[in-house]
Amino acid sequence: MSDEGLVLYSRDLAAEIDDAIRSGDGAVYSEEEFTRIVLDKLGDEGALDNPICLYQEGSFGRSKYKITGFSVSDGEDRLLLVTTAYTGDVPPRDLTTEEIRIAVTQAANFYKCSCDGLHTKIEPSNSEASDLARRIFEIHDRIEVVRVVLLSDGLTGLKSLDIKDTKDGARVLVDLYGIERLHRILGDGLTRDDIVLDVLAETGTPLPCLKASFGNGDYDAYMTAIPGSLLADIYEKYGTRLLELNVRAFLGVRGRKSVNAGLRRTILEEPAHFLAYNNGIVATADEIDLTDGPQALGIKSMRGLQIVNGGQTTASLHRARKQDKSTLDGITVPAKIIKVKAENLDAMVAAVSRSANSQNTIQPADFSANDPFHVAVEGLANNTWLPDQSGRWFYERARGSYGAAQLKAAFRAGEKRRFASETPKERRFSKTDLAKYLCTWDGSPNLVSYGNQKNFQSFMQTLKEQFPEGFVPDGAWYRAFIAKAVVFRTVQAIVKAKKFPAYQANIIAYTVACLSWKCGGRIDFEGVWSQQSVSKQLRSVIEKWVVQVDSRLRETAKARMPSEWAKKVECWEAMRELPLALPDPLPPELQSQSTRGPAPHNGRVRRPGV
Repeated sequence: MSDEGLVLYSRDLAAEIDDAIRSGDGAVYSEEEFTRIVLDKLGDEGALDNPICLYQEGSFGRSKYKITGFSVSDGEDRLLLVTTAYTGDVPPRDLTTEEIRIAVTQAANFYKCSCDGLHTKIEPSNSEASDLARRIFEIHDRIEVVRVVLLSDGLTGLKSLDIKDTKDGARVLVDLYGIERLHRILGDGLTRDDIVLDVLAETGTPLPCLKASFGNGDYDAYMTAIPGSLLADIYEKYGTRLLELNVRAFLGVRGRKSVNAGLRRTILEEPAHFLAYNNGIVATADEIDLTDGPQALGIKSMRGLQIVNGGQTTASLHRARKQDKSTLDGITVPAKIIKVKAENLDAMVAAVSRSANSQNTIQPADFSANDPFHVAVEGLANNTWLPDQSGRWFYERARGSYGAAQLKAAFRAGEKRRFASETPKERRFSKTDLAKYLCTWDGSPNLVSYGNQKNFQSFMQTLKEQFPEGFVPDGAWYRAFIAKAVVFRTVQAIVKAKKFPAYQANIIAYTVACLSWKCGGRIDFEGVWSQQSVSKQLRSVIEKWVVQVDSRLRETAKARMPSEWAKKVECWEAMRELPLALPDPLPPELQSQSTRGPAPHNGRVRRPGV
């Protein structure tokens, strides 16, 4: 193994797993903790859409199955199944073809067995695995894409497989997330490295293009025209992950005068004029493989593809093919493809989106990487010391900034130890953490249940709508926020200690939301900030409530999967009817409710004291 960076990443990940297991905060087994850590990180980065850890293996008839995680898309037309091949080897070794084949086959078998009634054989019948198998059985005729993701601390190669079809005609994609791919996505900080468009494999010929950039700038640009069917194909494979860097979600086809309705009319009635009528797409890519030789230039493949302008065009093409049964024959889409260096990506995407997007208004707050709100929170974190002056919390506004600060401290004698003491990992929080803590406390556990990325987008949209001129947090706001973080993490630790077999993230979010609901969104934030912990009395209350919340979640879900039911506002309405008892006397945090929090119910962010 010659790649020192990869070996170092592998060792750091192994150490993180060992630390979690030794501390008691993690799982009992290394493979399970590896899966949990990696799924959390891939979910935070948006590489996987709200993945949930779930260990289930067994036999059904002659088929052996095993999964270690899953997620179901909001439209229930896409299913993610995760499997893990853990080796524990550092430096990492190559996984054998047989190891990969067995793991992928067993994960695919879970889907096939579920379609055939696996839920009737899983005991206990109220387990998360039984719920998932039953849901697949009920919706398998609607599932269009089954994505099998293999996670491994071994080397698998940077490749994906497209099996095209399986039981009931669903398309099966196999993604191999070996240690080198995890390093590229989570360690090196590339964008969407796992999104690959192999033009040669899909169409048999490169995309003719013209290079439109000159000189030694920080990007290369190419002009081309992409067949509409190819664009629809890649959207079918990757869904909205292809649009992660796009500032708007697909707006749908509402009304004959809407932009998307116009796209649909052109696709169905005048396909030959699509190129003339449509502005096309703008996309970025981490890597572009071009044809060699002095003849016409062509794009053979692209890695890390992201559509930053033209998401509605792409989604409309896919919708027309699926819902309107259009063949998309004769449709080509003008495209500008920009190869951007990773360190320039955020700035380039923001600039491209602001400049190129003329169909709908784009607000500055749509670009969160350097939003003034987050910059202000980072400043407060850097300058607000704990009451005993022993340290601070660390706001990781940009992914990897904690590690960079840690590395910088390591170059000076004594700095490394001081940095670890003043800003330990347990006092680190990210942008998605911030949104999760605030939205949970503010009465939106249903939004939090959609996963970190979607909840963060909702949080930023709400912030923009509430404060179009911008919201500048102050010291009181920050101390109250940290108090909420302490409460959330306390509930999190209690839920983990009780080892609920399923839906832990939902139990945590709804318990915190119920606590906020019961106290009107106000507790003694300054007291929690001062102690950096909650009282024994409040902890005792939480320990009782989490059991009741778990029971209520399952009871009200009825035939639905509790993890999917938790995303509904109706679930939160039902949870608020739960008769959760408060002791007499009240815990000290609830005896003085004069401090108003930085954000009220329903996710609306307000200034402190408003």
